[in-house]
Amino acid sequence: MSKVTVLGTGAWGCTMAQVLSDAGNHVLMWGRTREIVDEINSLHTNRKYLDENILPQGIQATTDLGQAFNYSHIYVLAIPAQTLRENLRSWKSLIPVDAIFVSTLKGIEISTLSRMTEIVQDEIATSNVAIITGPNLANELILRQPAGAVAAAPTMLLADKVQKLFATPYYRVYTSTDVLGCELAGAIKSVIALAVGISIGMGFGENTQAMLITRGLNEVARLCAAHGADPLSAAGLAGMGDLVASCGSALSRNRTFGEVLGRTGSMQTARENVAKTVEGVASSSAVLEIAHRVGVEVPVIEAVADVVAGTISPSDALDRLMEITTRAENFIR
Repeated sequence: MSKVTVLGTGAWGCTMAQVLSDAGNHVLMWGRTREIVDEINSLHTNRKYLDENILPQGIQATTDLGQAFNYSHIYVLAIPAQTLRENLRSWKSLIPVDAIFVSTLKGIEISTLSRMTEIVQDEIATSNVAIITGPNLANELILRQPAGAVAAAPTMLLADKVQKLFATPYYRVYTSTDVLGCELAGAIKSVIALAVGISIGMGFGENTQAMLITRGLNEVARLCAAHGADPLSAAGLAGMGDLVASCGSALSRNRTFGEVLGRTGSMQTARENVAKTVEGVASSSAVLEIAHRVGVEVPVIEAVADVVAGTISPSDALDRLMEITTRAENFIR
């Protein structure tokens, strides 16, 4: 049993807090919005993000950063990926020297092309950084439906520690030391889910979705391999598992955003209809640049990035994908 601070009180932060509490930990959440924090403390709900779901009574919340960082030396990051560096800089003076960070964020920083663990290492100068990732949709996990995840860390000792923090009868956590591969796969899948959503919004069916998911997984695997990651990470929960969940579920923000974009052809309309953070939109250009830097062709990712940038329409993107020269299908090359 450990004390854990969850930084973020959105849907995912609350879901992670529930898992941690169910695993036997004492949990304190930190958030900026007083109304949400008060609701968690008094009613054990967060109706803005989680409808009528009831959180465990042992979970407490605060808006006081000092209290949040004094409560524990284990910090679970559940904030928007593109705000991580700014937040870490403002928190730095409060962070103890023995801090352990567990990132649940899936994205690439646009300005630096850094992964989330790299940002923590840059700003806090610590190697005690792990991730937990996999096919975990908040709306299902909050109902305690069975799910799997990967706890990845630079050492197996830290990976085992994170595994034990989160393991519950309904949340099966595996371990890995391939932080790079697991983290890259989690970021890339968001872009592929946008592509699948766009195709659904345009009225296309299962065949088109299967093509995009499969070729998208190929791009995930080749990008991870080009960075020296373990190929099995792309085929596991962090890669294929997360991709299938994000592309196959209407609960996925990335797929939902893509559907509106494919149906209307308008980024503005999609943003108005899907108000929550959509990491695939924010990260698509960064993921594409990462691919360019290592010389990996990623036609699905490139098409999505161009649609998001407004340089081509969704129909033009699909036409371009169908015109690409075909060759022998090979998972890695």
